[in-house]
Amino acid sequence: QVQLVESGGGLVQAGGSLRLSCAASGRTFQTYAMAWFRQAPGMEREFVGAINPSGRSANYAIPRRDRFTIFRDNAKNTVYLQMNDLKPEDTASYYCAASSNSYFGLEAKQYDYWGQGTQVTVSS
Repeated sequence: QVQLVESGGGLVQAGGSLRLSCAASGRTFQTYAMAWFRQAPGMEREFVGAINPSGRSANYAIPRRDRFTIFRDNAKNTVYLQMNDLKPEDTASYYCAASSNSYFGLEAKQYDYWGQGTQVTVSS
């Protein structure tokens, strides 16, 4: 069982940056692939990006590849989402997720554990 707790959300002006964190419980964090998803009101949940267990490889949703970076610190059981040049359309609740089978693609159903989310609001 893995518990995930996101933090770092908040209100930021367009063009600003935020770094989200997702802290995981348990001793096996380094065996999980981790992902970030987001969901805006009235919209479907969408994939932001994911990183493999070692942290050496990451996948991103193409529209955000140049502004968002995912990285992890296995010693701290934490995965991060660095978001730069934020736009109002990035406003959403951001969720981290963990996959026990090392999957780090865009299918939400492949992820076994989910956090409660952290809100990001980008003002214009």
